[in-house]
Amino acid sequence: MDWNDKVVLVTGGTGSFGKKFIQIMLKEYHPAKLIVYSRDELKQHEMRVSGFDHPSLRYFIGDVRDLSRLERAFQGVDIVIHAAALKQVPACEYNPMEAIKTNILGSQNVVDAALDAGVKRVVALSTDKAVNPVNLYGATKLAAEKLFVQSNAYAGGKATRFACVRYGNVVGSRGSVVPVFLKQRASNGKLTITDERMTRFWISLEQGARFVIRCAEQMHGGEVFVPKIPSMSIVDLARAVAPDAELNVIGIRPGEKLHEVLISEDEARSTVELDDMFVVMPAEALWFGREWEKVGKPLPDGFRYASNSNPQWLSIEDIRKMIEPIETEYEQGAIA
Repeated sequence: MDWNDKVVLVTGGTGSFGKKFIQIMLKEYHPAKLIVYSRDELKQHEMRVSGFDHPSLRYFIGDVRDLSRLERAFQGVDIVIHAAALKQVPACEYNPMEAIKTNILGSQNVVDAALDAGVKRVVALSTDKAVNPVNLYGATKLAAEKLFVQSNAYAGGKATRFACVRYGNVVGSRGSVVPVFLKQRASNGKLTITDERMTRFWISLEQGARFVIRCAEQMHGGEVFVPKIPSMSIVDLARAVAPDAELNVIGIRPGEKLHEVLISEDEARSTVELDDMFVVMPAEALWFGREWEKVGKPLPDGFRYASNSNPQWLSIEDIRKMIEPIETEYEQGAIA
């Protein structure tokens, strides 16, 4: 796909993902126009003065809860990347209606605005927590996934297509455990973990942004794209940050899982495997996303892509290399 003549909009564009995505777009893909859509004017100002000031960039103040503002922002847009969400598990547990308004109703607004404005492609960001959810955040993202997949049926003869990208924890994103560990290392040398058995999928911001770009180029409509990414142990992460630190095990928190799942056994029946990703196809062959059957290979019965049984693992040394840039930013005061 030639991005040069495309108008691209990113909801939640001032977040960790949005900034990395926009950075790559400006440097390598040069779209005709790149719109940052978010609700925080201060973050937009800080983003602009930190170097994100380019003739093709536009900054739109708006909330995904505001359908009329989305309709205005989507006029003339070709591609929407929907990254706006409430993401903190404890905050969503304590403020359930707010999570529903942003993550579910906000996603519905994005769908409706995209259909009415004739946006060609919409990619929504999801999470491993949407698979077999045990917390409200995961449940809202599961509902959002279903909205985006099924909304291909509403497109009818229109050109609008919807797809999702689902991946694990992002190294160095806002709310990541790494800055917390760095702060604890600096203050008292004791790191807090919830359970020593815990494992997680891990992906870097760069990998996540590039995967979304690739999926936007290759999508047919109705797919959930899942990258093949490594797992890591929470204890190994702690050892990578502070090898000699004492670990304070406080017990698993409400809404937290020991291990994460990116593809469930039930989904595996409609999933195909490629060299570096899985594609969960729409269960019904109503529209477009089942063309991947001709490209990928089916998964065996009972397949489950989980962080504790993942064949790809990060060693302590691997983790240390991944967190080096975050340590540098922390030491320079770029991360609070």
